[in-house]
Amino acid sequence: MIAGIVRGSVKYAGVVVALAITLVMYGFYTVINANLDVFPEFSPSQVVLQIESPGYSSELVEQLVTQPIENALMGVPDLKNIRSQSIPGLSIVTVIFEDGSDVYRNRQVVGERIAGLASEMPEGVDAPTMTPLTSSASTVLGVGVTSESRTLGELRGLVDWTIRPHLLAVPGVAEVNVFGGDVMQWQVQINPEKLDQLNVTLDDVVRVVRSAS
Repeated sequence: MIAGIVRGSVKYAGVVVALAITLVMYGFYTVINANLDVFPEFSPSQVVLQIESPGYSSELVEQLVTQPIENALMGVPDLKNIRSQSIPGLSIVTVIFEDGSDVYRNRQVVGERIAGLASEMPEGVDAPTMTPLTSSASTVLGVGVTSESRTLGELRGLVDWTIRPHLLAVPGVAEVNVFGGDVMQWQVQINPEKLDQLNVTLDDVVRVVRSAS
């Protein structure tokens, strides 16, 4: 068989040379137009949800936040599995889809499913939000901020209003996620005796506070 291939190659040398040139040209064309990436995308199509739950323990986050979200996402098209992590004050739900599925369609489907969950979240828990669409190699650095003289609220304010804006100004940085600390908030302390004297109900106070800017 090999002898036959050699004889045929010698007999039709012009055809062999033409095929070789065509193959080399096709190889050059493929290399030039190849979609090369220093960090190729190796992770499956996935959508990550983050829900902040200030003041909730890990158990409460799991029961009141993570599980309702997982139940709402069951049965979405091309769903492979759902992974979740419940830590004090934060729930992270990762929805993994089948390989080859359209990530933009997946994000749209997940967005439709979680759109109605805002009203079902416990008091003080934010509505589920999707993290920006980034590659699997996008997590660059994790930073912990501590202090022996500043409170957790002061540290959170420093991170939110000073460190985070500077990091977002760095070219190529898509998102900076902040966890922990005490988020600054306004509190209304109710005096039941004053309410009784002024003939004001608790619902009146709640309504006025909600309408205040």
